[in-house]
Amino acid sequence: MANIAFVFSGQGAQYPGMGESLSRISPAAAALYDRAEALRPGIRALSFSGTAEELKETVNTQPALYLTDLAAALALKEAGIEPAAAAGFSLGELPALALSGAISADEGFSLVLERARLMAKASHDMPDTPAMAAVLRLSPEEIEAIVSDIDGVWCANYNAPEQTVISGTATGVAAFRAACEKAGIGARLVDLPVSGAFHTPYMKEASEAFAAVLEKTAFRAPAIPVYANLTGERYPDDPAAFAPILSAQIMSPVRWVKEIRGLIAGGIDTFVECGPGKTLCGLIKKIDKSVAVLGVENEETLAAAVAALKS
Repeated sequence: MANIAFVFSGQGAQYPGMGESLSRISPAAAALYDRAEALRPGIRALSFSGTAEELKETVNTQPALYLTDLAAALALKEAGIEPAAAAGFSLGELPALALSGAISADEGFSLVLERARLMAKASHDMPDTPAMAAVLRLSPEEIEAIVSDIDGVWCANYNAPEQTVISGTATGVAAFRAACEKAGIGARLVDLPVSGAFHTPYMKEASEAFAAVLEKTAFRAPAIPVYANLTGERYPDDPAAFAPILSAQIMSPVRWVKEIRGLIAGGIDTFVECGPGKTLCGLIKKIDKSVAVLGVENEETLAAAVAALKS
């Protein structure tokens, strides 16, 4: 029988209409959106009928993604699919913790609203236009060597063995491109649809402010292992350590490759991406081709995943 981990999509995966069919067919997902609507009126309409431009704004993206991610997981659990572990990419770490019972779904949504507000403010206060880009065809070590000589850009997400996201200012990302061209390095850069220089020192203000918010949250021991972006390892046994990990995550690199390898070493052989798109499925296959990957983002993919996992 499959040993399953639920993994949760992060910012950049959003699209108009996400979560609508899940809320229509899953009572648990519908209840999640009902409670969120009371906390942030209009979030249902934003998620289901907002424009791509509206959903690109961090204050909208993060809460809408959180709900879609968690709705997919709740619909899977309603269908009898239980995960043995969980992990989330950046924003996705909060629905992972909510699924595990470390926080309630409503507590997680309230935290996301604050996280999004603080990160949007930090982005607005930057000295230059924020930018993020996925760098393909280079090793992390090669990318680290290049960014070390450029101001305003850092390695932010270690996505796969030959895919690392750089983040910082538009000037810094442009300088990275120019450095590759000058050195004849055949890197391919893909700009990401985000509105901030996430997981860099530019998020220090947001990280410190979020730490104060997290101090008021009573975290509980999770019912299943949850892996942290900050360390690439399991959250520690002591819930008192969770707040510092989550606050530091905002301005620190996402150690996704290490997380996935740790989950596999712990016995996970099947990953189900909960939330919009198939980005994490693709990254996981690049990390280890031997594992099975499935995605759940709507009614059709939910039915297919349940059928595959119960076969």
